[in-house]
Amino acid sequence: MIRRGNCWDNAVAESFFSRLKKERIKKRIYPTREIASAEIDDYIEMFYNRPRRHTPLSGVSPEAFEAVSKRV
Repeated sequence: MIRRGNCWDNAVAESFFSRLKKERIKKRIYPTREIASAEIDDYIEMFYNRPRRHTPLSGVSPEAFEAVSKRV
């Protein structure tokens, strides 16, 4: 059930944005919106989605998980 203001309804997104804020945004001041956008894009595409280990994948990175699943 989706209810307004209930973080458990969107736990995956809440978890991602919490990580983003802790690992990339907190305590940083970006001089321009473009630089901030580029930093966030880099975090998502180059770190979060590729080499970073994910708990749902048994603690391996998406790159390693895909490499193993392609061999099988």
